[in-house]
Amino acid sequence: MRSDQRNEPSVLGKAIRVLDSFGPETGTLSLGELARRAALPKSTVHRIAGQLAQWGVLEHTRGGFRLGIRLFEWGSLVPHQRELREAAVPFMEDLYESTHETVHLGLLDGIEVIYVDKIAGHRGVSVPTSVGRRMPAHCTGLGKAILAFSGPDVVERVIGSGLQPRTAYTIVVPEVLRRELAGVRARGVAYDREESVLGVACAAAPVRSRDGTAIAALSVTGPTVRVEPERLGPAVRTAALGLARVLRATPAA
Repeated sequence: MRSDQRNEPSVLGKAIRVLDSFGPETGTLSLGELARRAALPKSTVHRIAGQLAQWGVLEHTRGGFRLGIRLFEWGSLVPHQRELREAAVPFMEDLYESTHETVHLGLLDGIEVIYVDKIAGHRGVSVPTSVGRRMPAHCTGLGKAILAFSGPDVVERVIGSGLQPRTAYTIVVPEVLRRELAGVRARGVAYDREESVLGVACAAAPVRSRDGTAIAALSVTGPTVRVEPERLGPAVRTAALGLARVLRATPAA
C-alpha cells in the first residue's frame, strides 16, 4: 500500500470532516463549499453527504446541506451532558431571576469552552454565544473558572496553543494568565472584563467534582454599563457550589 493511501482518512474520518465543516453560525452549505471546508473531492463529499442525509444526520435542501435533526436527538442522549443540564436548570433559573442577565453553563473541551445551556431575557445584550458554540477558554469567564481548577497540563496546553487576542483586553501573556488563574483559585470566581467581547462583562464560578477539579462552570454575562462582575461573583459562586453538591450526590459525579 502506498504511503499516501495509508495516510488517507477512513470513510468515517471523511464523514467527520464533512460534519466538522459546519459551525454555530453555519446554516446551509453548498456542495462546493462543503468540499472546500472538508478538504475533500466534491464527488466524495456528494456521496458521503447524500448517505448522511438518508440517515437524517444531514438535511438536503435546495441550497445544499445543513445539519439534521438526528444530531440533535443524539446530542440530547449524551448522559453526562443531559444530567448536568438537568441538574443545572434550577440554579441557572435562580441566577437569572436574581440578576436578569444572561446565564451560561459551559464545559471545557480541549482549549475551548462549549456552551451547553443558556438563559437570556429580553434585556440580553448581543453576545456571540449559543448552545453548542465554542469560545477560547483563556478569554472567557467560564474558561478561566474551569482552567483555575484543572491540572497544570491542561493550562499549559491552552498556553501552548497560543493566547490569541479577541479584544484589546484579552490576556495574551502566559505569566499574566497564570497569575490570573491563581487569583481565581483564591476567590473562587473568575471575571471577564471585555476580554472576549467589547462592552461585555462576566462573572463565572467553577462546578467542582469530589476531587476538587472543575467539571463545568456557571456564569452571568451582561453589558458593562449594567454589570459589575465583582457584585455578581457571590451569587454565581453560591449557585455553582449548589450545583456541585447536587452532582456529588449522584453515583456518577
